[in-house]
This record gives sequence, C-alpha cells and structure tokens, in this order.
Amino acid sequence: MILEVAPEEVGDIVSLLSTDESNFLIRNNGDKVAIGSLEGKMIALYFAVTWNPRCRPFTLRLIEVYNELSSQDNNFEIIFVSDVNISKDTFDWHFLGMPWLAIPFSDTTVKKKLKEIFQERRRPALVIIDANGKVLNTEGVQAVRGYGAESYPFTVEKISELREEAENAKKDQTLRSLLVSSSRDYLIANDRSKVSVSNLEGKTVALYFPCNTNYYCAAHAKFDQVLAEIYRKLKEIGESFEVVLVSLKDEECSYNSVIEKMPWLAFPFNDKSCDKLFCYFGLWGQKYKCSTVILIGSDGKTMDVDLIELTKKYGFEAWEAFPFSQEKLLELSEKAKIESESQTLESLLVSGDLDYVINGKKGLKVLVKELVGKTILLQFGYIWNDAHVIYQGYCWGEDQVDYLHKLIEEYYKIKNVDTNFEVIFVPEEYDKDDKYDNGVDSFDEILSRIPWLTLPFDDERSGFLNRRFKIRGEPSQLIVIGPTGRTITNDAMKLLMIHGADAYPFTEEKLKELEHRNKEMPERWPKKIRHDHLHKGGKHALLLIRCYSTYRCDGCQEIGHNWSYCCITCDFDLHPKCALWWW
Repeated sequence: MILEVAPEEVGDIVSLLSTDESNFLIRNNGDKVAIGSLEGKMIALYFAVTWNPRCRPFTLRLIEVYNELSSQDNNFEIIFVSDVNISKDTFDWHFLGMPWLAIPFSDTTVKKKLKEIFQERRRPALVIIDANGKVLNTEGVQAVRGYGAESYPFTVEKISELREEAENAKKDQTLRSLLVSSSRDYLIANDRSKVSVSNLEGKTVALYFPCNTNYYCAAHAKFDQVLAEIYRKLKEIGESFEVVLVSLKDEECSYNSVIEKMPWLAFPFNDKSCDKLFCYFGLWGQKYKCSTVILIGSDGKTMDVDLIELTKKYGFEAWEAFPFSQEKLLELSEKAKIESESQTLESLLVSGDLDYVINGKKGLKVLVKELVGKTILLQFGYIWNDAHVIYQGYCWGEDQVDYLHKLIEEYYKIKNVDTNFEVIFVPEEYDKDDKYDNGVDSFDEILSRIPWLTLPFDDERSGFLNRRFKIRGEPSQLIVIGPTGRTITNDAMKLLMIHGADAYPFTEEKLKELEHRNKEMPERWPKKIRHDHLHKGGKHALLLIRCYSTYRCDGCQEIGHNWSYCCITCDFDLHPKCALWWW
C-alpha cells in the first residue's frame, strides 16, 4: 500500500491546497494558476523525490499519460508535491520537465498538511481525488504504470475491470499477444537489426525482466552470466529457444549499454509494452528487487517453471532440462542425485593435467591425491583492486574483515586438533575484459595473507566449482567436503561464526551435540544480571537471551553467538564469558 491511512474525502480542493498567504499553484515557467480554477476537475497529487530511483522512470511514464489525457480534453490535472527537505535548486531541476502544476517550493505549510493527511510513506505516490473531493484511489502509481491512460479515471473499479480483462486475455494468450503491439511487430538484436516476432513462433521463449536498480547486484550479474551460457549452448546445438529482454531503463545511454552486451533480443527503447508486461505478470513489486524470468512454451502459454531457481539449483547444467518439461526436470534431478552420490574430491578438483592446488605462502604445488581422505573447506571469493579477499556479494566493511580474521583464527584451532583438515581458496573466474580487475598482482598479494591452499590464478576449475556449487553472490560461502569426497554442508560460514572450531567436522552428529550442549550450559547461568563496569554503571539489567544470529560483544568486541546478556533498551550485548567472568 502507498498510504497507511487515507481519508475517504478531503473536501473542496481550494480548502485543501490554500493557506491565508497562498492561493495559487505554479507551472515550471513561473506562471501562477489560481487554485480556484481547479474546482470541478479530477486531481492527482503526485508525491515524488529526486533521489529515489523509482521516481524518474515513473515521472516519464506519467508525462506520457498526462499529455495523452490532455489531448483528449479530459477534466484532469496533476499537482506535484515535492519533499519539504530538498533545496530550491533541486526543486527547480526536478520540476523543470513536468508539464503539470506544483505546490510552490516555499509553501511548506501545504506540503506538510498533505503529508499529514495522507500519511504517505512510499515514493512515488499518486493520490486520485475526484471533483467532489472524494479519494478514488491511493494506488494511482500502480494504475498508471500498468495501464497508462487506459486506466482513466483511475478508480479502483476501473483497475479491477482492466485486471479482469487481462486475466481473460491469458486464457487466449499467444506469443504475438505478448510481443506485438499495434505499432510494432518486431524486436531488436544487439546490432540494432529488427527481428520479426514471427521468427519466434513455435519456440520456447524466456521473457527476461532484469533487476532495474542503479546499484551493483552481484546475484543479478551472476545470473546474467549463467543465462548467457545456457542461451549460447542451446543455440549451438540448434534448440528452438530465445530470450527477450524486457527493460525499463529510462535513459537511452543506459539502455544501449545493456543492449550492446546481450546476446539475445529485446524490446525497443521506451516501448510501452514493457510496462504492460510488468503489470500483466504482476511484477511491479519485484521491479527494483530482483530479476525475473517468465518462460513461454512453444504453444504461447506461460510455463510454471522458475528458470532463475533452476539455475540456482543446477547452474549452467540447467540447459539439460530444455524444453523445461516435467519429464526433463525429473531427468535432471535424477542425474544430479547420481552425481552427488558419486562425488569425490578428485572429481571436483582434478581436470586433465590440473591435478594440484598451490600453497599460498610458499607457492608450492600440492597434489590433489595427497588431500584425499581429509576434510576440505572450499572458500569461494574474488579478488578486488585493493588486494583484499572480498567474499561473494558487493559489501566490504568491518563485518567482512571480522569474518576473515575469524576464519583464520578458527583454521589454526582446527589444524591443531586435526591435521587432516584443509581450506582451499577458490577465486571467482578472472574477467579479462574487466578494466577494474587487478589480475595476477592482486592475486599474489592475497596469497601472502591467507595461510591455506588455493587454486592457481585464472584456473578453469574455479568456474566449474562456482557453477557446481551455485555460487551466485551469497556472501562468504564456505562448502565442506568430507573425507569420502561427499559434500557435508554448504553453510559452513554460519556454523563457524556461531560455534567456531567446535563445529568441526560440521557433521549432523556434531551439530546435534553442540545444540544439546548449548541448551544445558545456560541452565547454570543467572537469567538476569547487572554489570557495573561495562554497562553504564549497571543502570539497566542484562537479560540472558538465545541468539539465532551473530552479534558483536560490547565487552571484548568479538563476534558472539548462541547466547547473550542483552540490554534491549541500549542495544548492548555481552558474551556470557565477558558478563560472568566475576560470577
């Protein structure tokens, strides 16, 4: 919901928008428009902020709708309600391209009043008010995005009618009904050539709705790579498969940069069919969160198969399930089960003449056969330009540093208990086209910092292992391979952070033992204490609580887990060992 609480009526528009000092609105050329001239019109209050990545593309869409309705001489007006915290220059810049009216920048009283009345929380927000002051729809953004001017007068009833028509259309859905519009019957390739939609008839088509955030998304980048590999493979063996990009990029230069890199087809820039497809498949809530793929079968009907989840589970091997029928999916599942049961350390780490890893500090080769029978922890990560080990994901900060220190600390503890334990660093595949990739120099510096083994720089096995274990951007993923060569767990990172070296060898039996111990120990501890020295002179009591994630101890500054003496009021945590050292 855009609005938490919305009034059913707001009264006449003059009372709503006027103050004793101001009774006018403005246009972007500075002209003043009397608020009284809006009586009898339908009004849309447009709440938007310049820094929000959702607002700009929606503003462009709203301009199209506004101009179309204005050309039809509809009794409709939009009023821009800017944020009270922006500067005058920012307001002028944002309002410059808007063809509608706005609350004057200086009129903070009215803007604050509207914010209080509508309690709007999400931006952009579009509130539709009829000529009698009745609030027709608090979700005007959804209406405009999905149906454009067709949704006028933007009432809930009109939107419901359009949704029902769309659902009925799905029953008779064809590839052409999805991809063709009244003005276009083609898609475009990365060389800008036009490809007739008729060329896709009878093929399995993946409609690719990419993540549209402006921020780097490691998981999205990984999926792009895997989808491109699957696409090329299916094309290479002559399968009837196509991918169509459905992009909402609002800047042509950004759109062009995406098109140039893709191997598949796409809708033309700023094509209205993209908005309609987002709405048709109910994807607006996901637009800025993650990528989505909708599979269309050779009969033109939507398939109940999630290709993204399929690649998470099988990686590049997901291509073997084509054309993604239930029979093929079952075959792939059975094959993966057999491979898992027959997995050995050598099947993972040996490829032709590549039958060794290297000792990072000494640079010596260690044959894989010498590691057979040991418990191996595969550490996945990549090298960044500051020569740190950055783990899968885009974050780099204090917690990531703590993780590396923690891993080194626990590594030595486990080695002191069992020499048949080793860690192998598996770097991400080296991107030779990435100008920010430092390459071998950074890799050599990494080797001087970690005490364990590693695959060589730019080794083909890195890509294989990243695909085999579906490493797709999850932070700090650690895979444990047992003495038999079988995978014990894909979640060793969490186990090490919670239990430390005590989690070794990460088996179910060991974890059950730890769980039993963690339940027994607190029975001897006090449920409530005061700590005069560490916690503000004992102002608040510290309560013993069970933790299901890690925390930072405010006493020793180390990572804590399982149990904490916590002050909820002050967001304060102590390890039991720090809290009870005197007890």
